[in-house]
Amino acid sequence: MTKYLIIFLGILLSTSSIAQEKDSYTFSLQEAISFALENNRAVKNAERDIEVAEKQKWETTATGLPQLNAGIDYQNWLKQQVQLLPASAFDNTQSTIDIVDTYFDGVVRNNTEVNSPSGFIPLRFGTKQNVNATATLSQLLFDGSYLVGLQSAKVYLQISKNAKNKTDLEVRKAVIDAYGNVLLAEESIVIANRNIDVVSESLNETIKIYENGLEEEESVEQLKITLSGLESYLSNAKRLKTLAYQMLNITLGVDLNSETTLTDNLETLTAENINLELLEADDAVENTIDYQIAENDMISKELLVKLEKSKYLPTLNAFINGGYAAFGDEFSFLESDQDWFGSSLFGVSLNIPIFSSGMRSASTQRAKINLEKAKADLTETEQQLKLQIANAKSEYQFAIEEYDNKKENLNLAERIERKNQTKFFEGVGSSFELRQAQTQLYTAQQEFLQAMLNVINSKAELETVLNTVQLN
Repeated sequence: MTKYLIIFLGILLSTSSIAQEKDSYTFSLQEAISFALENNRAVKNAERDIEVAEKQKWETTATGLPQLNAGIDYQNWLKQQVQLLPASAFDNTQSTIDIVDTYFDGVVRNNTEVNSPSGFIPLRFGTKQNVNATATLSQLLFDGSYLVGLQSAKVYLQISKNAKNKTDLEVRKAVIDAYGNVLLAEESIVIANRNIDVVSESLNETIKIYENGLEEEESVEQLKITLSGLESYLSNAKRLKTLAYQMLNITLGVDLNSETTLTDNLETLTAENINLELLEADDAVENTIDYQIAENDMISKELLVKLEKSKYLPTLNAFINGGYAAFGDEFSFLESDQDWFGSSLFGVSLNIPIFSSGMRSASTQRAKINLEKAKADLTETEQQLKLQIANAKSEYQFAIEEYDNKKENLNLAERIERKNQTKFFEGVGSSFELRQAQTQLYTAQQEFLQAMLNVINSKAELETVLNTVQLN
């Protein structure tokens, strides 16, 4: 028994450990973008919106196609209705009197209280129970709103596709931003560790020199301050790294705490994203996704005007139905000898709108006002996009120039720091000057990292605005 218990516990623990394993992924930037365009939750919802629009399009189309409906009605009079007929409608022959008496007796036998006015005879028509089964085929022959509805369904589908395209562009840009932030955090940690090693070594040497009486205590304190600042910065960089990875995982559409490994590095990506030809790209706003969305909105408002105008037109429908009915005082409709009586009907219905007290006119005017607003919004969008494109190009060009500038500044700061390091240990430089040079170096390092990230992000922003990216 103990043997089986140990085996069971071993299986349970191994299953638990497997369940606790985190998913792991490895991505280059392009692989991350492709993965997100398939797995990001916003992208999936945008795809579902397209599916909804396609179903909506068919739903609208189907309203103009033949419609077949069937129904079965069963009725049972718990207390059958009585009708009063003038006695003068019957002659005074004995046969007529007998018939009337028979109907009257039937009413009384069915516990129907009859207090008929003078000169009227109470009669019961029909049977207590009946079943009626019918099938109706209807067809829309003409409806102006149906024609507009077909056009609107196509526009709605196009709007959903444009929204999906915009979502893809935004997700691509978000992946680039998140990927770059992770690389920035990784590089910051590497540089911080390298700087800590350098300062720690300098501090140890300075302490030995101070203990030998060849250096002032202030020099040791200055280096301790520098080291403390670097260690604090390193701790913060590690926290930011965790958050950056989590943000990337969310953007990719995977679990928040998945283990993700990146294969690209910041400097290589920066070099790949410097493309001066993009600054000469066509500024045609008609190609941008935001313009297309605004144009879709205007077209939809035009269709709403057509829809309101179509309500002035008549509608024409046709139908044909057939059915069978059965009657009896008892429920015998399932028996083989039950009599069923057939019927059929064909008809055409024409509805002509004549007067609506100004309701249709007001609806049409309201739709026209909304159309004018949509046209104004389209013009405003066009102007804003031109400014946005110009600004994105300017930002991208500035990012490239700033990258070159920060790279040169970093080289200068490194040389200055090395010179002050040498001067300090040779006794011709102060600890204050060394710390100042180190601080300048650390600032130049961070500015250079940020400049590389700005090149990548500003290019992604420009590509998003111009809609020049092939996503599929």
